[in-house]
Amino acid sequence: MARTLNQLTAREVASLKEPGRHADGGGLYLRITSAGGRSWVFMKASNGKRAEIGIGAAASVSLATARRIAGEMREAVATGKDPRSVLSPTEAQNEPAIPTFGAFAEQYISSVEEGWKNPVHRQQWRNSLRDHASRIRDLPVTDISTDDVLAVLQPIWLPKAETAKRVRGRIEKILDAAKARGLRPRESMNPAMLRGHLALLLPKQSKLQRGHHPALPFREAPVFMAALRARPALAARCLEFVILTAARSGEALGATWGEIDCHQKLWTIPASRMKAGAEHIVPLSDAAMALLQSIRPDAMNPSEPIFAIAGAARSNMAMTMLLRRMGYGHVTTHGFRSTFRDWAGDTTTYPREIVEQALAHTIQNKAERAYRRGTAVDRRRQLMHDWAGYLK
Repeated sequence: MARTLNQLTAREVASLKEPGRHADGGGLYLRITSAGGRSWVFMKASNGKRAEIGIGAAASVSLATARRIAGEMREAVATGKDPRSVLSPTEAQNEPAIPTFGAFAEQYISSVEEGWKNPVHRQQWRNSLRDHASRIRDLPVTDISTDDVLAVLQPIWLPKAETAKRVRGRIEKILDAAKARGLRPRESMNPAMLRGHLALLLPKQSKLQRGHHPALPFREAPVFMAALRARPALAARCLEFVILTAARSGEALGATWGEIDCHQKLWTIPASRMKAGAEHIVPLSDAAMALLQSIRPDAMNPSEPIFAIAGAARSNMAMTMLLRRMGYGHVTTHGFRSTFRDWAGDTTTYPREIVEQALAHTIQNKAERAYRRGTAVDRRRQLMHDWAGYLK
């Protein structure tokens, strides 16, 4: 069905005050900003994306002229040409600057990043928006809707819950800044707002049964591992093994040589030593296997502890003291599990259930619990291989 043209009258154009886009038909809109700015724009749809092209300020471009230019732009689109080509140099120069979400996001980050204490935050903001908000990057920041935000969040809301929370919060701040700049109606609701809005449209994220332990930011982990590998003590090898396997310290301290399958590169922890009371299989990366080989005794007793740390009664204290001596007393051994989880959630595409299974976490979500019926060893083997590669 053909689009209805000429929906606006000259009287309406002069009297309209409500912020937003007012359609005349055929892709022509009168845009009114919350600051009172009025301009003509042409909307072009291509490959599922919308692109906005400014025609000129309503004060200097009449309704009739805007319709003529919009008609020429439609013809250009129909023949595969760039609709901007129909604008005269003067019209192109007067084209209102409506930034895309991506352009405005960069503008916002650049304006506030000097106030961030941790310079890593700058790259984290840019990376998360690049990796997860690409669907809205090329849309006009004025037009971002609830559906657009949902399209970004739904694919990662459950599989990458922590990342999704950060992305949502960042989109919300950017759109709030756009409103403050007069690019979005001041009275409008932020489509990325959680409480009372997205919380009603997205599934509830399951909470995992675990405590809080001070953790090392994952971006600092490679430097830490290099320093750790320079330490000759057995406690250093135990901590290195804990980090490479994302295991609990007690699981590593209680490990015996009989639990290691060198041929299959697997570590099978019996149910009696697991917090959840179920046997746990850990795929061992090449780095973890090399570590074990470096401390493996010539005459191996299957029941012998791998990490028989003298003087520490095989307790966590040896690794705690090691962290203090290395200048990392502010983090805990258990916190490296959070380091692993944050790395997986922020930098990889592994499903959340695979990451949680690698951590042997208690899962409340029914769909994720289905993964417990199988070990998903192959997926977790690649995950642990990638983790070891990151730590190099």
